[in-house]
Amino acid sequence: MRKEVVVAAAVTAVAVVAVLVRQYSRKKARQWRQTQRILRKFARESATPVPKLWEVANAMVSDMQASLASQEETGTLGMLVSCAASLPKGDERGLYYGVNLRGTNFLILCARLGGRNEPISDLHRKEISIPPNVLIGTSQELFDYIAAELAKFVSENPPDDTPDASERERKLGFTVSYPVDQAAATSGSAIKWKSFSANDTVVEKALVNDINRALEEHGLKFRVFSLVDDTVGNLAGGRYYNNGIVASVTLAMGSNAAYVELEEAIINTEWGNFNCSNLPLTEFDSSLDAESSNPGSRIFEKLTSAMYLGEIVRRVLLKMAQETALFGDVVPPELATPYQLRSPDMAAMHQDTSEDHDVVGEKLKEIFGITNSTPMVREVVVEVCDIVAERGARLAGAGIVGIIEKVGRIESRKSVVAVEGGLYEHYRVFRNYLHSSVWELLGSDHSDNVVIEHSHGGSGAGAVFLAACQNPKSS
Repeated sequence: MRKEVVVAAAVTAVAVVAVLVRQYSRKKARQWRQTQRILRKFARESATPVPKLWEVANAMVSDMQASLASQEETGTLGMLVSCAASLPKGDERGLYYGVNLRGTNFLILCARLGGRNEPISDLHRKEISIPPNVLIGTSQELFDYIAAELAKFVSENPPDDTPDASERERKLGFTVSYPVDQAAATSGSAIKWKSFSANDTVVEKALVNDINRALEEHGLKFRVFSLVDDTVGNLAGGRYYNNGIVASVTLAMGSNAAYVELEEAIINTEWGNFNCSNLPLTEFDSSLDAESSNPGSRIFEKLTSAMYLGEIVRRVLLKMAQETALFGDVVPPELATPYQLRSPDMAAMHQDTSEDHDVVGEKLKEIFGITNSTPMVREVVVEVCDIVAERGARLAGAGIVGIIEKVGRIESRKSVVAVEGGLYEHYRVFRNYLHSSVWELLGSDHSDNVVIEHSHGGSGAGAVFLAACQNPKSS
C-alpha cells in the first residue's frame, strides 16, 4: 500500500512538472510571438520603398526651392548662402592652417598643398579638449584659448618656408561641426554664442572679428575670413581634388549637406532639420524626439546621424525586454540608460557574420550587462540594427538625389558627391544601403550620372582647403 502511495505521488509530481513545463513553454512561445510582432511592426513603419524615397526627395526639393525663393523662413531647411565666397580650383600651393570646432573639443590642422595632381603633404593634426571653465565662458574666452593652443601648434610643427612667410598675414580656415546657434543643445557644452543665428551675417562677422582679435593678441599673423559649417569645408576639400564635385554630405554625429548652386553660390542646406509628412517615423522616433534637448527640431538628423541610430536600436530592444522578456524576466538596468549604445557598437553587432553572432553576445554583455543571450535573441538584435541602419542610409540617399534633382543634373550631367563621416567610412552595411538607394531611385538610365565617394582629408581637413581659397575681398 505504501509503495502504491509513493508511486502515485511520484506520478503526480511528474505530471505537475510536465504541466509547469508546458505552461512555461507556452509562455515563452507567447513572448516570442510578441517579440516578432514588435519587430514586424517596427520594420513595416520604417520601410523605405522607392516610391516613399521619391516622396522624401521631392519634398526636400520643394523645401529647398521655397527657402531659396523667400527672404523669410518658409520650410525646415536653412538653405544658407555660405560666407565662404569661393572653392579651391586645385592649383593652390603652400602651407595652410585650419581649426575645426567640435563642441567640447577642437582640431588644429596644417598641411602643405602642392597644386594640381600633387598629394597633400606635411599633414599634422592635434585634437584639444576645451576645459570646463572655458566651455561655460564667453566666445571671446574660447577664441583666446584656441589662439593660445594654435600658437603652440605652430611652434611645434614644420615652419612655412615660402618667401616672406614670416612677414605676411596668413589665412586660417575655421569650420564648426554643428549648427552654431545650437551649440549648447547638440554638443552638451555651454558655449555662449551671443544668440548667434547661422544666417545672421552681422553676428557672424562679429564672431570672426573676435577670432581675429584673439589671434592678434597672441602674436599670430593669421586671419580668419569666414566661419562656416564643416560640411562646406568638406565641399572645399572635394573641389580641390575634383572639380566635378557638386555636393558634400556629412554623416557623422550630425548630419548635413552643402552643394553648389547653378550660379556657383555655396549653399549650406542644414538638412538635419528637414522634416516632412513622408518621413517613416515610428513610436521610438517620437519618444526620442520628445525626450531630446531639442524636441521638434533636427528630425532628419535624428533618423540619419551617428548620434541617434544606436539610441533608436536601444529603445526598440528596451520595449522588447519590458514586454516580451527578450533578455530574461528582469530588464537589464543598463538597457534603460539613454544613449548607452553607440553607433560603432551597433555597426559591430550588425556586421557580425559569425554563425551564432558571437560579437553580438560580447557587445550585449559589455554594454548592457546581458550575459545569457541565445543565438535567436542575438538574431533579433541584428534585425533591429538592420532596420535602423537601412532606413537611415536610404533616407540619406534620397536627400542626395533630391539635391541633384534641385540643380537639374540627374538626366544630363555627371555629378560627384563627397561623403564624410564614420557612418559612411566605417559602417560598411550602411554605406552599401546608401549606394543601393541612389541606384534604385535613379534606375539604370541615370544611376551612372551620380557618383558617391568618400571625401578627401578626413574630418576637419576642410578648414585647411578653405584657408587656401579664401578671398580677402569677400570679407
